[in-house]
Amino acid sequence: MDNKTKRIAVSGYYGFENFGDEAILSVLTNELKQQGFHVTVFSKNPQITGFKLGVNTVYTFDIKKILHTLKNSDVLISGGGSLLQDATSLKSLLYYLFIILSAEFFKKDVIIFAQGIGPIKNPLGRFLTKTALKKCKYITVRDEKSLFLLRGWKLNPELVSDPVWNVKTDEYNPGGKIGIQLRSWKGLSQKYLFNLAGEINKHFSTKEICIYSFQDALDLSLCKHFEAHLKLLNPNIKTTLFEAMSTEATIKSFSSLDYLIGMRYHACLLALKYGIPTLALSYDEKVEKLAKRFSLPCSHLKENEDFNALFEKLKALQSSDIKIKAQECIFDFNNILNNINS
Repeated sequence: MDNKTKRIAVSGYYGFENFGDEAILSVLTNELKQQGFHVTVFSKNPQITGFKLGVNTVYTFDIKKILHTLKNSDVLISGGGSLLQDATSLKSLLYYLFIILSAEFFKKDVIIFAQGIGPIKNPLGRFLTKTALKKCKYITVRDEKSLFLLRGWKLNPELVSDPVWNVKTDEYNPGGKIGIQLRSWKGLSQKYLFNLAGEINKHFSTKEICIYSFQDALDLSLCKHFEAHLKLLNPNIKTTLFEAMSTEATIKSFSSLDYLIGMRYHACLLALKYGIPTLALSYDEKVEKLAKRFSLPCSHLKENEDFNALFEKLKALQSSDIKIKAQECIFDFNNILNNINS
């Protein structure tokens, strides 16, 4: 078959209006379309995904159509994100394994794309994951923990950068705005939020405070709550709440931020791509690792956090230094494309 007519099915946490996953999908589909491949994405919201990205789509839970698509595809790309784990739910893990195992049943090539693997505590889930991955043609993972886990399973994964490093950004033009990006998290106390609001008011009361919800189902109520905290402390503080935004609109809006105080990994990553000085609020080790890599101040969400020291470190960061490091973080598609074409 001519490589240009190869049919690629893409499975992941797509169509759920999560900025990070939608940005990954945008980067992936752009690359596949540039290569002339025929792309079908499994999406929770097939109409919107198809319209935005110009690809064929199938509803995530239309099993009959998914099986038909896999049977008529040449390659399944599974990822990116953290699909193969049961911390969210065993049901979610089994769904993504079903897609992979079905593709393998139809003797299709399977590529694992920039995934974080684990934790998988359920014995059946662990067994099925090992079984599915052993038959994959090519595995790429986004962190060392996944790399060592799969090596322990006698697999040979490749460690890669996050695909979102490849998003196209606007020209950076800081305009007196402070970005705040929060997500709901069990370790986030009211006292912590109130202290954070107080510190923002202390350092940035004359700036416009831009509060970002990156996935409205999880972030929006907390963002509204935090905005109310800020207004309670200072009724004159200027705030703007960003919700229900497209991937493109979010990327564009970051171009005018002076600083970002961010929880979500991809919020911090997008800021760093621009060279925006960032204070990371770590709810997960991937956020902490990103902060270490870029020498960012990092809060661990403790009530007794020394915010004053963190904010002073934030203000001391140099945009030019961040940009230089960020330019080294590119996702290389060559091995993915070679494995599709071989």
